[in-house]
Amino acid sequence: MAQSSEAQERSGPREADGAVQRELEASEPAGEPRSGGAGAAEGDAAASRTAGEDGRDEGGGESGEAPSAPLESLSLRDGPIPHAPLPPVAAPWRSYKEILAGLGQRVLDAQRPLRILQALRWEAEVEEQFLRSKQRELPKVTYSDDLGFDPEAKLREIEEILRDAERELGKRDRLGQILRATADEYRKVVSMLMGRGTKAFYTLSRELYGSPKDKLPDGKTSVRDMGFVLYDLLTAIGGERLGPPQQREITAEMAALELNARFDRFFGGASIRVQVDDSLLADAAAGSDYVKIRSGAMFSRSDVDILEAHEGWVHVATSLNGQAQPVARWLAKGPPRTTAVQEGLAVLVEILTFRSTPRRAKKLNDRILAVDKAEDGASFLDVFEWYRTEGYEEEECFQNARRVFRGGVLAGGAPFTKDACYCKGIVLNYAFMRAAIQHDRAMLIPFLFVGKVAHEDVPILHAHVTDGIVRPPPYLPPMFDDMSGLAIWICYSSFFSRLGGTAIAEHYGRMLEH
Repeated sequence: MAQSSEAQERSGPREADGAVQRELEASEPAGEPRSGGAGAAEGDAAASRTAGEDGRDEGGGESGEAPSAPLESLSLRDGPIPHAPLPPVAAPWRSYKEILAGLGQRVLDAQRPLRILQALRWEAEVEEQFLRSKQRELPKVTYSDDLGFDPEAKLREIEEILRDAERELGKRDRLGQILRATADEYRKVVSMLMGRGTKAFYTLSRELYGSPKDKLPDGKTSVRDMGFVLYDLLTAIGGERLGPPQQREITAEMAALELNARFDRFFGGASIRVQVDDSLLADAAAGSDYVKIRSGAMFSRSDVDILEAHEGWVHVATSLNGQAQPVARWLAKGPPRTTAVQEGLAVLVEILTFRSTPRRAKKLNDRILAVDKAEDGASFLDVFEWYRTEGYEEEECFQNARRVFRGGVLAGGAPFTKDACYCKGIVLNYAFMRAAIQHDRAMLIPFLFVGKVAHEDVPILHAHVTDGIVRPPPYLPPMFDDMSGLAIWICYSSFFSRLGGTAIAEHYGRMLEH
């Protein structure tokens, strides 16, 4: 092995074996791990290419080979060249991908028992008691002390993940920042669940999911402003006969059979289960590889079409796409920071496939206004009555109001704010897609489906396809697999808004009045 001139001057041909051994032992501290993360790996590699500060030869240390004199100065009669034993190491070296995958798996494992909706569910007798009171008394709700995990231990576990992620990846690593933001939200979810039934629950809910009072990225329009505009538009068309009447005559069992057949065609080899569940509060809910339908619920044909697109094409598909990631494993599950993208995409797919209806759109928009009313002090009774004045059936009024107050304070002022994400997500997803097309970055749009993501994650994730850290999403709704039609739809919607659609519509409105 060649030596630098400095090393040759320091280490002559007759140097004793013991001196060589002492130099090697000094070159690397005993017990020092060879790689402590991506940053450490890069530092070790740099150290192996250059001489140390004390002038030691670049050939020693990490390789385990003894620095030697030039070959021509060695006498074969002096015996074999001495070999120093390798210094002890804590563990084998790890690549950046291994470190990221390991941390991602730890985040997945940590969040597994955090079942938010399960922790917020109301027992069936709560509705029965409310109905017996003739809707005049607040529901009497209690939550189980058992969350299915030890909150304090879970907080310590997540804290340890956050410390390890920062130490092994560094503060500036962009994928590490996404992973740490995800883990940090799960930490806040634990604290939120510990505060069920109190204002502390609402404080964290607002931090995690946002509020109708929040401003959109334009810095001017709030989510509630958007809700009021849509309320007027949807109320105006609510009484029109826009199509054949939709009879709800499909049982939960029939809907499950139909959806199982449709998902078999869409997902191919992936096994997706659609099952009836008598403990479900909503009409339907999606998991990682299943869709549950509430026992006793009745559906129309358009309802089944919506479930196919909303639950299957978006929620289940993004779960499966996230599970397909060998490195970015945290994408398989969605923390609150991904909710607006997820729910907004699901509703936007309903709209793009002409599956949504005025009734469906109004129901989603009314959730914004219900949360807003509850934030401003409306009680469960007030929100229940508001839903009744909006034309909902009594059972729907209870279910809708329960969504707003689960986990919160029933007397008002501190609701669960998740339902404000739906319509906000529609607007933000549309804006993201429009910007991607206008800036010649349309290839980013399918990566909204790569797993459970926030908008700011998408460019970073897309940049790591070439190095194999992120895999493109295998399951995409048809209009995102071939985006030609989507691009034209977005271009013309932008064109119509610039044209001054309101003034032109008013012209025709005056004409139709005659």
